[in-house]
Amino acid sequence: MIQLAFNQIVMKPGQALLLKDISWQMFETLLDDLGETRAARLSYSKGMLEILTPQAEHEVSKEIIGDLVKVMLEELNLEFRALGSTTFKNEAIAQGI
Repeated sequence: MIQLAFNQIVMKPGQALLLKDISWQMFETLLDDLGETRAARLSYSKGMLEILTPQAEHEVSKEIIGDLVKVMLEELNLEFRALGSTTFKNEAIAQGI
C-alpha cells in the first residue's frame, strides 16, 4: 500500500480529486488538519471523498451572487445569517459538504 501525506498532493485551481474507501474518521481528521481557512472544498458521501480547488472566476461569481441575495433579503426585511464556507456534516448518513 502507498501512503501519501495530504500536503504532498498539488492541485491546480479548477481540479478535483476523488478518493474512495475513506472512513468517516479520516474525513473528520482531514477537516481538522486543513483547518477553517483552507482553499480546497471537501465533500464526503458514504466513503467517497471529493476534494475540489475552485477557480478564481468561481469565487468572484460567488461573491456577486451572495451580495445580490443579501441585498434582496434586506429589502424584503427578512432575517438571515451569512454562513460563508460552513461545513455541514451528518455522520449518521455518512454525508458531509
